[in-house]
Amino acid sequence: MTNTADVIIIGGGIHGASTAFHLSERGLNSLVIEKNTLASAATGRSSGLVRMHYDLEPESRLAWESFQYFRNWEEMLGFDSSSSPSAGCGFTRTGFIQIVTPGYEEQLIANVAMHQRIGIPSLLVNADDIRRLAPFFSVEDVDLAAYEPESGYADPGATTTSLMDAARRRGARLLQGCTVTAILVKSGKVGGVSTSQGDFFAPIVINASGPWAAGVARMAGVDLSIDTWRHDTMFINRPKALGPSHPTVIDNANAMYFRPETGGLTLVGLEDHNPLGQSPEGYTDRAQPGFLERAIDRICKRIPVMEQASLHNAHGGYDGITPDQRATIGQIGPDGFYVQCGFSGTGFKIAPAVGACVAEMIVEGAAKTVDITPFDPRRFERGDLLKGQHAYENIWR
Repeated sequence: MTNTADVIIIGGGIHGASTAFHLSERGLNSLVIEKNTLASAATGRSSGLVRMHYDLEPESRLAWESFQYFRNWEEMLGFDSSSSPSAGCGFTRTGFIQIVTPGYEEQLIANVAMHQRIGIPSLLVNADDIRRLAPFFSVEDVDLAAYEPESGYADPGATTTSLMDAARRRGARLLQGCTVTAILVKSGKVGGVSTSQGDFFAPIVINASGPWAAGVARMAGVDLSIDTWRHDTMFINRPKALGPSHPTVIDNANAMYFRPETGGLTLVGLEDHNPLGQSPEGYTDRAQPGFLERAIDRICKRIPVMEQASLHNAHGGYDGITPDQRATIGQIGPDGFYVQCGFSGTGFKIAPAVGACVAEMIVEGAAKTVDITPFDPRRFERGDLLKGQHAYENIWR
């Protein structure tokens, strides 16, 4: 393998793969360096929700642009899944319901109006509407919710593999089992990286290393406002009475999210009791103590028939989180050093568009797909934390 590239990307998750793909479309050869294996860390533990409901317009725009990829995957990536087993992203349309904490209905109405202005298929629904969509849901506490009929979920591992394969067909390279030990900087410019497998050289280095992003940034002399964030999920065998599927849901009223999974399973995650500051090298093969009890209690509260369900498995994962729980994207520190991280648990669904925006920044000098200047990594130095015009409470608490 040659030791030079146009761009070096640190991190082989969904964002590293997406940016490699979009750079390759623009004629730049990238080298993706992954310390473990492709999609093995934050992406591998992603819940894979594909929805567009945010209270911050730039995030909804990124999700909407990314949705064009999820629902037209083969066309957008330029290959046929019938001839390439790794071509698909596994997108499954289930419909998506956003339930807000009581007292946030006015914000919900305003945010749905914002989504509709963007062009997102979104509408307001009441409890009776939800009962028609999901007869087994208990919604006595819901006056109003948002519904996206086209949304659902995708397979994070398959999505990442597909993007990376498409990038490699156009000249990108992937180096797995390789740890970056230093970022080479001279006269205020990056020149490449030192790794466990030698030095590699490029005039542009992108930090897309998820929960390791703060440590990687320090190698370039950059102090990022990013911490590690732990989350857990469980998979349950849903009772046959519930049927073959159900909508994907973010249920702020119960600090929970859930979606169907193939094989008669339902994935459940919680929005609270997610500790900060743990090492991303920590255990992830099982959930934290107390998680299962809380998750089971809450899913049964929203779907009482889930009392007949059985546990399939549970695990944990790590991601990077910022003070405002929004991504940090852009150039910072030495010339040629970019960050694409801090997605705070909501990065999967916006990754196709973020990759396009970062590639545009590098090739054209500015993002064109979506204006991502609000995600400037220097905003924390200015005390300019992002907040939606009609904001909900923090997702993670």
